[in-house]
Amino acid sequence: MGSARHGNSSRRGRRAFLAAGGTAVAGLAGLAGCLGSGDERVRILSAGSLAVVLEEVVGPAFEAETGIDYQGEYYGANAVMRMVESGSSHPDVVVSADATLLRERLYPDHAAWDVEFAANEVGIAYEPETALGRRLEDGEPWYEVVADADEGEVAISDPDLDPLGYRAVHLFELAERRYGLDGFRERLLERAYHEPDEPQLLAGIETGNRACAISYRNMAVDHGVAFLELSDAYNFSNPEYADEYARASYTTDEGYTAHGTPVVYNATVRTDADEPDAGEAFLAFLLERPALLADNGLRADEPFPRSHDSVPPGILP
Repeated sequence: MGSARHGNSSRRGRRAFLAAGGTAVAGLAGLAGCLGSGDERVRILSAGSLAVVLEEVVGPAFEAETGIDYQGEYYGANAVMRMVESGSSHPDVVVSADATLLRERLYPDHAAWDVEFAANEVGIAYEPETALGRRLEDGEPWYEVVADADEGEVAISDPDLDPLGYRAVHLFELAERRYGLDGFRERLLERAYHEPDEPQLLAGIETGNRACAISYRNMAVDHGVAFLELSDAYNFSNPEYADEYARASYTTDEGYTAHGTPVVYNATVRTDADEPDAGEAFLAFLLERPALLADNGLRADEPFPRSHDSVPPGILP
């Protein structure tokens, strides 16, 4: 299928701040037009694939409208769950790129409800000026192209830390089964570079050091990188293929087995949050503005938002 390039120069400053500051990034404070005193804050611990849209778009808009200081940290969602479970991080709001992961890891000790608010798809982000990129541009089957990649030429997010990483493994497994590619999954898993810091997954493509990466669509949009769409049969975007996706699995280094599922983001306010009211205000703000997500490569139309268990009043639009 074809590719598309996306870019937005207005995002560069804050994205550069993200790259320079690593994964833990505090939101900007004291924006003009704030309604509050600046003493209130909300702390967000989120899947790294939403780092740009939350840090550059949603967070500043929330601060400007409410006067509540937005502070965000972004990691692979599996790492996010570990941080909450261990008590090493104390966010008000937890955001996951895998709805099942949040429920299996945080219920009932750290969460009592959640809201699904957006969907995504898995594809291949790439640099067209590389040998592999030119072959993708020419329409060669993606699985034949990446099978020829040298070690480290293709990047995936670390599957032990991040749903995008284990979805890359799921993708390889489904392609192996679909096209009869004996050993494809393990060969790609061994050869690929495993990026431990999900927000930095596409940095190698942007600098010209890497040809392609298994990526979410919104990440390619955020970074202005070419993106190859894949078939619904293995891009994890179509609920009608849920049974097919579930045939693939990956077990992390801590023994958690993740089966393939459609890419759905969900969020909750932690049961012992320091600022639960601010957390609920942030989620209400996010759910009322699906266009902010859609403009950044996510799907946030119907059937979203969807509630799970007893969501407090005032959060759902």
